[in-house]
Amino acid sequence: MRTYQELFRTPEFSPLLSATAAHVAAQTISRTAIGTLVHDATGSPFLTALSMFGPLLAQIIGATFLLSATDRLPPRAATTGLALFFATATTALALPGLSIATIFAILAVQGMLGSVGGGVRYGLLTEIVPAEGYRLGRSVLNMSAGTLQIFGYAVGAVLVNVLTPRGALLAGAALFVVAASVARIGLTSRPPRAQGRPSVRDTWRGNARLWASKPRRRVYVALWVPNGLVVGCESLFVSHAPHHAGLLFASAGVGMLAGDTLTGRFLPPRWRDRLGAPPLLLLLLAAPYLIFVLHPALPVALAAVTLASVGFSANLLLQERLMTMVPAELRGHAFGLHHSGMFTMQGVAAATAGGLAQFTSPATAMTVMAAASVAVTLALTPGLRHAGPPAGAVPAEHVPSEDAPTGVGADRGTRHPATE
Repeated sequence: MRTYQELFRTPEFSPLLSATAAHVAAQTISRTAIGTLVHDATGSPFLTALSMFGPLLAQIIGATFLLSATDRLPPRAATTGLALFFATATTALALPGLSIATIFAILAVQGMLGSVGGGVRYGLLTEIVPAEGYRLGRSVLNMSAGTLQIFGYAVGAVLVNVLTPRGALLAGAALFVVAASVARIGLTSRPPRAQGRPSVRDTWRGNARLWASKPRRRVYVALWVPNGLVVGCESLFVSHAPHHAGLLFASAGVGMLAGDTLTGRFLPPRWRDRLGAPPLLLLLLAAPYLIFVLHPALPVALAAVTLASVGFSANLLLQERLMTMVPAELRGHAFGLHHSGMFTMQGVAAATAGGLAQFTSPATAMTVMAAASVAVTLALTPGLRHAGPPAGAVPAEHVPSEDAPTGVGADRGTRHPATE
């Protein structure tokens, strides 16, 4: 599968794309609204950043206790139910008179259950498209998210000004209902990928199995840490430029869209492997933010953010590599762990960036977070420069298991093109 035409001819891809797009749009508008609401109430850069990205910290709770549900729940029912829950919770956030503590409690529950939603959606993608079409399919989902950020943050800013933050939250809740409706009508009822009931024990067992492999650990860290530190930079857009934050977020969306288009559709495997694309893209993700130490004018800041966000497309290549490392019945769990770890790191980074900004300045904090991302990427580069999965790579379930309790796999040393 190499063309968009082939992808959109695949049954159920369009409904999955539409439901995911509505979900992302709802989150984008709601995030802008809640950040503005908290900023207006407190004037604190730390609490503003924490309200927008801090709930992602709760993903670690979901990753610890709930991830076994990603492969043990019917995908359509889980997708629909979670969207309806988010609609209800977002409506509750719009109620007047809520204390800051209550707002954060609701956001924490959203973050915790969001760990399951990511695993369900992207595990379902591996069932809808063939293995060779995953990178293209995921790139289209990411392109959709980038486009929605371009317009969503701008629309969110307009809605906040026209409808007030609470009115914008109600608009976000309505979009979550749209996401639930599209999933319920457009997706086919499928059985769970794995048997049994979700349990904490199975979650721990799956996490241990995924984390035991050194190549998988390396990919997970690359997916989580450089990305998260840069999101810490983004969490300060409102504090850095209160009247232009929407433009900064929209510029990030433009960069993400460009990067996912180029990497997902037009980057030939031979160049991807020859250039060692993942570490180069991760460096591009952080380096332009270093210019914020100079307190650049708005046009320069917008250009730097746009260029940097092209580097988010490194995730496409790393996710494709991860998919080849896990058996089919564990892919929802694997992508759930990826999303939970990524969002948790983003929450940690947002809190750290907000704390630094509280005692220095948003520009200084952004520069520090970008420098940390560059340092982590340089440390990871030697282990990421090997070739990614070649076209036609053998799926993980047909390769000797890295989790085998005896033999070569006992010391996690099994090697094959998809994992080393």
